[in-house]
Amino acid sequence: MKRISMLAIPLLLVLSLGLAAACGQTPPKSPAANGDNPQNGKTPQTAYSPVTIENMGRTLTFKEAPKRAVSLNQHTTEIMLSLGLEKSMVGTAYRDDEILPDLKEKYAAIPVLAAKYPSLEVLLGAEPDFVYGRKSAFAENGVGTVEALKDKGIEAYVAKGTYVPFGTLEDVYEDIANIGRIFGVQAKADALIESMKAKVKEIQTKVGQPEKPLRVFAFDSGQDTAYTAGKSLSTELIRLAGGKNIFDDVEKGWAKVSWEEVVKRDPEVILIFDYDKPSAAEKIKFLQSLPALANVTAIKNNRFVIMPLSDVFEGVRNTTALEKMAKGFYPGKFN
Repeated sequence: MKRISMLAIPLLLVLSLGLAAACGQTPPKSPAANGDNPQNGKTPQTAYSPVTIENMGRTLTFKEAPKRAVSLNQHTTEIMLSLGLEKSMVGTAYRDDEILPDLKEKYAAIPVLAAKYPSLEVLLGAEPDFVYGRKSAFAENGVGTVEALKDKGIEAYVAKGTYVPFGTLEDVYEDIANIGRIFGVQAKADALIESMKAKVKEIQTKVGQPEKPLRVFAFDSGQDTAYTAGKSLSTELIRLAGGKNIFDDVEKGWAKVSWEEVVKRDPEVILIFDYDKPSAAEKIKFLQSLPALANVTAIKNNRFVIMPLSDVFEGVRNTTALEKMAKGFYPGKFN
């Protein structure tokens, strides 16, 4: 009798499922059938929580993640690609040099709207709902003011280090965190920030605490005068690498200074920002040819560190910049 009952149970289940199908009902699927089994590499999508962010004196509110984003500078492009946001991007602009190797494939699939900043007409042609760039991107010679873009239904996020008086790595971390929040990829943003912080700590551990930081002159360009970094992210990177920007008292991010002042402050190392023309080699040759600089310590000792300009713009390359500086300033600590 018990045996008959046990055999009857599967039969009843088959009959009930068949009856449900006949009545147009579908038996509920298991999480695995829906592809939501974590072992399949998929997890259920979570709802987007509204995000409110303060940026350049404005309050930005997002009820959903942007779907048609445009990055207006290489360093903002690389932040977005590092967060895996390429499928949310419909355009990029203003590439300074080669894209990071591990991001090239992602970058190649996104339209380049302009070699520098696109015109407003070109930008609107991409039908963006979000743009991300340096403060200069939203000037008259850029794509237009953030207010004008807002009127056209486009939200703009400005890289913090480009509008505050003195950009820092903390500003870079804040940008990455905010982009993560805006696009609903906060976990990726947190992981990227932690990896950058770990790299900074590793480099500083090797450099140690120099009793007297090296005097560093950051040379961008110029002939009659020198165009150099003042209070900027470059100055913080130099400091973290065990140096001291000889023009860290200049109240501008970038400024012109006299060669007489360079001589007076006598740099021990010259940091060469490399981009476009003249080349880094040509800049070094020019500095070595200036009679006024002949007795400068860095010139006499041939101490130059070449740095791609894109490495010191606010983004994921900043730890690479820090490592290059530290190795150039204190090569013996990295053998």
